Amino acid sequence: MTRRRFYAPPDDINGSIAVLSTHETHHLMHVLRMTPGDVAFVFDGCGNEYRCEFARVAEDRAELEIAESLSDEVESPLDLTLAQALAKGEKFDFIVQKATELGVSRITPLMTRYADMRLDERQKISRTERWRRISLESTKQCGRRRLVQITEPLSIYQFMSVVESSNDSVAEKADHSLLLFSERGGFGVNEVLGEASSFRPVVALVGPEGGWSDDELEALNDYGCKPVTLGPRIIRTETAALVAITLIQHALGDLSSRRTS
Repeated sequence: MTRRRFYAPPDDINGSIAVLSTHETHHLMHVLRMTPGDVAFVFDGCGNEYRCEFARVAEDRAELEIAESLSDEVESPLDLTLAQALAKGEKFDFIVQKATELGVSRITPLMTRYADMRLDERQKISRTERWRRISLESTKQCGRRRLVQITEPLSIYQFMSVVESSNDSVAEKADHSLLLFSERGGFGVNEVLGEASSFRPVVALVGPEGGWSDDELEALNDYGCKPVTLGPRIIRTETAALVAITLIQHALGDLSSRRTS
């Protein structure tokens, strides 16, 4: 039976009671048509999930009584960031949805020279909110318990500055493995991943369908990114993103692990 899962941030989980937002309550009451006594599952976006019983609605918010905390592991052990060039239409929505299912830790939209999408400041905010909603729905569907961190769009220079700051300030996250997926060739993915460790954060940079510009490639090379090829065929950016994530997760994450429950 499919679990009926709801999201409640840690501040809305107190003692043995989890309180849902009005939006989640609407879904519980009017979409799923649940009634008091029904079993539901609540996750807090920080890695915890609880089996609960729907108790009541107070002030338009559902209250659920926690019966037990779940202890099985569903998150990937790999700290994987997808730095993805912006794509027009629903392509980026699709990438966000599937990258969430595949277990990435965070997604950073990249503003690149040849990206076929341009956003003003207002659009950056609204699109980021949209992508976070899409990721949350995907998180609920696929059984994950941690929210994917999705930033507002950054230039590659802004993004690499963030990576460098992380290396400097968080010792255990130093020395990221930076994989630059390029249409201009590079090392085989197995060759590059053979040098990586599952204990090191990995960043997968995927360019736009127009490709990386010469100055972007030069800058990323200076930052220590290692060029990786996905073969001789030309593939769309959304395909490249999912292939890259899958290969990395299979080698260093949990896609090759046997499911135990």
